Amino acid sequence: MKRILKSKLPELWELINTHFDLFLPMEQGSLINFGAYSLDKNIRLDVLKTNSSVKEFVFPQTETYLKFRHNKKKLELTPVAVDDNEYVIFGVRNCDAASLKVMDNIFLREPVDTYYKAHRDRGIIVTSACNNPEETCFCTAFEIDPSEASPASDVATWEKGDYLYLEAKSEKGEKLLNSLSTLLEDGSTSDLEELKKSIKEKLATLPLKNLNPKKITKAQQEIFDMEEFWGEISKKCLACGSCTFVCPTCHCYDVKDYDGGNCGERYRCWDSCMISDFTRMAHGNPRTSQLQRVRQRFMHKLVYYPKNHDGLYSCVGCGRCIEKCPIGLNIVKVIKKLGEE
Repeated sequence: MKRILKSKLPELWELINTHFDLFLPMEQGSLINFGAYSLDKNIRLDVLKTNSSVKEFVFPQTETYLKFRHNKKKLELTPVAVDDNEYVIFGVRNCDAASLKVMDNIFLREPVDTYYKAHRDRGIIVTSACNNPEETCFCTAFEIDPSEASPASDVATWEKGDYLYLEAKSEKGEKLLNSLSTLLEDGSTSDLEELKKSIKEKLATLPLKNLNPKKITKAQQEIFDMEEFWGEISKKCLACGSCTFVCPTCHCYDVKDYDGGNCGERYRCWDSCMISDFTRMAHGNPRTSQLQRVRQRFMHKLVYYPKNHDGLYSCVGCGRCIEKCPIGLNIVKVIKKLGEE
C-alpha cells in the first residue's frame, strides 16, 4: 500500500504521462469525460462517474480496420494496426471496471477480436473507490463493492483526508507504481478501515439498496411471453438509443464501408438494438416492432447473458440509463417487475 498527498497529484500525473498516455476525468464543455491529460485541463476526480464509460478505450465508437484504393485495375488493401502505446486510465469507478469483464466474455472468446485484445493488453486501469455513491447507483445489486478494489483493477485507489492511497493489484499495476516510487510513500490498509465503513453505511441508505436481479426466477420462455408487460413499457420508448450508447456493457456494432471514389475505408461503429435499422438484412428486419427490440435489450442483460456466462449479468448498476433516458424507461423498473417486487 502506498500513498501520496493530494496536493502532489499533478506531479504524479506528469510523471505517469512521461511513461504512458494518461487519461483522466475532466471537464469537456458541459460534460465530464475521460480525456488526454495536460496541465491546463480541469481534472474532476470528485465527479462520481463520467458521462460516457471506459468502454470507448477498448471498444472505440468508430474504428477503421482496412483502407483500400483502386489503382487502375489493381485493388490495394492496407490493414490498419492498433496503436501500441501503453495507456493509463486514472479514476475509473468500480462499476465501469466491472464492465470490462462483461466485454471480455464477448470479444476475447474464440475467435478472439484482435483489435479489442490489443486495446485491452496495452491499457492499465486505475480504479477509484466511491466515497459518495449517488441515488441512481445500484452496483451492489450485481455484487460490485465500490469501497473495495475491483477484480479488474490494476491499481486501486482510495481518497481519504489529504491523501490518495494506492495499491497494486496486477503485474501491470506493480509496473506503474514502481515507475512512480520517487513520489510515493508507504501507507497502511488499516488507514482505510474507517473510510470503507463509511462508504458501506452510505450504500445502506440508497433508494435502490435492495434491488436484486436474482429475484427474477421465471423461466426464460415465460419472461419472453409477457407480451402485455413488454408492450406497456415499449410503447413509451422513443428508440433514441441513448441508453445503449452510455451503457458500459452494450457492445452491438455494425461494419460499414466508406466510399471515397477510388479509395475508401472499412470501419466498425457502435450500433443499438433499440433502433429499427439494427440487424436489417436483405430480406428485412428480424425484429419489426419496438416491443421486440425493448424485450431483446432487457432479456439479453438479465436473462440470456447470465445464462451463458455463469450467472454474470450484463449490467453493472452504474445508473447512466436512469439519468439519460428522456422518458424514465430503465433497467431498474424491469428488474423490479420481473422480480415481482
